[in-house]
Amino acid sequence: MSVGTVVVYVHGLWLNGWESLLLRRRLSRQLECEALSYRYSSAGVGVRENARALAGFLARVPAATLHLVGHSMGGLVILELFGSGQPAGEHAAPAAALPPGRIVLLGAPVRGSRAARNLARLPFGRRILGRTAQELLLPERDRRWHGARELGVIAGNVPLGFGRFMGPFASPSDGTVLVEETALAGAKQQLTVRTTHSGMVYSGLVARQVASFLRDGRFSTAADRPGIR
Repeated sequence: MSVGTVVVYVHGLWLNGWESLLLRRRLSRQLECEALSYRYSSAGVGVRENARALAGFLARVPAATLHLVGHSMGGLVILELFGSGQPAGEHAAPAAALPPGRIVLLGAPVRGSRAARNLARLPFGRRILGRTAQELLLPERDRRWHGARELGVIAGNVPLGFGRFMGPFASPSDGTVLVEETALAGAKQQLTVRTTHSGMVYSGLVARQVASFLRDGRFSTAADRPGIR
C-alpha cells in the first residue's frame, strides 16, 4: 500500500547516511513526508552493483511519489541508476517502473573530481577511494540529463574542505568539488549557495531549497537566495 510521498537520500563517499538525519527531518517536516536514507558500500563494490542495489531498495518503497536526493558521489549513483537519463541505460527499465518524483543533486561532481584524481596519484590513493569512486570520480565526463524526471543541482561556494589538501583550486568550489564540476546539461535548474561540501546536509537554506524543488519543480527565487540560473 502506498504511503504517499517518500524522499530517499543517497550518501557520498566514505559516509553511511547518518549525516543526513537533520536534512531528512527538515524535509519530512517541510514536505509532510517520510524521508529515508539508503546505505551502500561506497568503497567495496563497483558502481553497477550499487546502482542495481539502489534499484532494488527503491522498488520496495511503498510510495505514490518517490523523490531522490544525492549528496556528492551519491548523486552519481542516482544518475547511474537512471543511465544518466539515457533510455538505453542498463537500469532504465527498473528506474522507469518507479513511482514519479524529482531528483536533487547536492555537490555531485557529475563531470569528474579533480580532488579525487589528485588523491589517486598518491601511494594507496586508489585503494583509499575504492571501486565505485574510481569509476565515477576519476574520468572527466560531459554528461547530459535526458531523464523523464525533473532534476535540480545545488553547488556550494565556500572553499573549506578535504579537497583543499589535494591541491589548490583556481575556480570556485565548496572545498571538495568545483562548482563547474557540478554542472549538468539538461538539469532543470542549477543553484549555487554559500556552503561547504560537508555543510550542505546541515544547512537550513539547502534543506528549504531541496524541499522547494521537490515540491514545486523549482528552487526558491526569494531575494535572499541568490545564484539561481
